[in-house]
Amino acid sequence: MSLDWIISIVENNWHLLLRAMGITLLIALIGTVIGALIGFVIGIIDTIPKTKSPKQVLLKVVRFILACYVEFFRGTPMMVQAMVVYYGLDMALGIDLNILTAGILVVSLNTGAYMAEIVRGGIVSIDKGQYEAAQAIGMSHVQTMMHVVLPQVGRNILPATGNQLIMNIKDTAVLSVIGVNELFFQTKSIAGANFRYFEAFFIASILYLVMTFTATRILRWMERRLDGPQAFEKKEVA
Repeated sequence: MSLDWIISIVENNWHLLLRAMGITLLIALIGTVIGALIGFVIGIIDTIPKTKSPKQVLLKVVRFILACYVEFFRGTPMMVQAMVVYYGLDMALGIDLNILTAGILVVSLNTGAYMAEIVRGGIVSIDKGQYEAAQAIGMSHVQTMMHVVLPQVGRNILPATGNQLIMNIKDTAVLSVIGVNELFFQTKSIAGANFRYFEAFFIASILYLVMTFTATRILRWMERRLDGPQAFEKKEVA
């Protein structure tokens, strides 16, 4: 490894690398947020109590479709999903997606499948007594979810959601197969132009580490903020 080459690559390509980092973070952040919303929707639907209502037939159909979606995106590589979404939709349905839009869609759908199980587990972990108490004061299932359950679930699954964000920052590299100009794609182009693959990808590894390390610290700060004070001063009552 040549330090001179590392400095040269950074000096000549820093603007390209920064732009690629921005695209990587954009896809990862938007994909995680949309995926989390998808996960919450599926998690809520999966935990709707079973009744003898005629609507249960429709609910079963919806749950079956959602289960197929979750199994497909959890059981196939994101690289294959990117090829199916970008090329498959155009060939099968005539939907010509922008490359960046396709990348965000793939990450969102992939994240949604994993978040669905995380959210479902978070909802199931809430004590049943809270559901019963909410029903006792006349709250519907939707009201119970919105005002009692989901606020707790959101806090409980924050570490898992943060972990998903870290994974998405790294996994955007597979989107290079459809030409998304994220960090891996840009680094490969720079390495090929200079014939210095080790130095170029060493720089990329440092940039990925900076992004994931920063995201981790921000998420841990958010967790501490949500936890509130760890200790409270005791005041004597006169």
